[in-house]
Amino acid sequence: MARRALITGITGQDGSYLAEHLLDRGYDVWGLVRGQANPRVARVRRLLQKVELVRGDLLDQGSLISAVERVQPDEVYNLGAISFVPMSWEQAELTAEVTGMGVLRMLEAIRVCSGITSSRSPGSGQIRFYQASSSEMFGQVRETPQNERTPFHPRSPYGVAKAYGHFLTQNYRESYGMFAVSGILFNHESPRRGAEFVTRKVTLGAARIKLGLASDLRLGNLEARRDWGYAGDYVQAMRLMLQAAAPEDYVIGTGETRSVRELVVAAFEAAGLDWERYVVVDQALHRPAEVDLLCADPKKARVQLGWEPSVSFEQLVAMMVESDVRLLSEGSDPEQDSSW
Repeated sequence: MARRALITGITGQDGSYLAEHLLDRGYDVWGLVRGQANPRVARVRRLLQKVELVRGDLLDQGSLISAVERVQPDEVYNLGAISFVPMSWEQAELTAEVTGMGVLRMLEAIRVCSGITSSRSPGSGQIRFYQASSSEMFGQVRETPQNERTPFHPRSPYGVAKAYGHFLTQNYRESYGMFAVSGILFNHESPRRGAEFVTRKVTLGAARIKLGLASDLRLGNLEARRDWGYAGDYVQAMRLMLQAAAPEDYVIGTGETRSVRELVVAAFEAAGLDWERYVVVDQALHRPAEVDLLCADPKKARVQLGWEPSVSFEQLVAMMVESDVRLLSEGSDPEQDSSW
């Protein structure tokens, strides 16, 4: 019988790539959505016609219990979140409720539906749970590169909420014996990344300038450094974590850092442009509390899971620029849709 997976956040970048990956592996895939009227739901249906949808909301405990009871999943992937860091400053309370408390509600739904009332041996729960943790939890880093033992010092409401969900997952694993793991994923991008994120903002900016649709691109801190990889690679690591013999947390990244400036250079080179003619640094676009450097140490995932990224930074940026040039040439609105 095929394994059954339930994915929250299925309308996002990671959710769509994960659903495709699981379908390719023979899974029955269900996606949690708040309502059928959402235009992003229609987009997922076009892309993933084999995905079943079930209603539920990370703000509503009862709806999550009902969804888990209906789907009867073998695996739950919790990717749903308020995931845009600047937005977390503007809507800090909502970020805490969705990105933080949403993890608690999903863990409780699994515990209730599995009939777990007391401590069990580690990993004995019927439903295996994956929590999408984030490198933003490291924030003001204590050491570089960052691994599974590096202390957290988040620098945004988003990072704080992710740390809350991460520690809850750990506590449910240790207290109830649930097979619950967190993937501490570093920045991962794709043509499906939302237009508000800096990588997509840069590749869209380069594409617009190339096509004569814009004359400049305004950006904030060009010196911030991130460990950027391809989302399609990273979702494979999610599945591998839930196939392991024992539940453990893993850092997932490339182990290489690039600055926003290097991102800009690569994107404009892919578009055949000189970035210095078009990019304007705007101090108003800096974060209230910047995270200057994030770099993964993915050794544990490489050794224990056999996972390694397959797409290089240069290939990723070129892929995104090419996709955005095509999207804009077709007259699509990237603010409303991505390359799906």
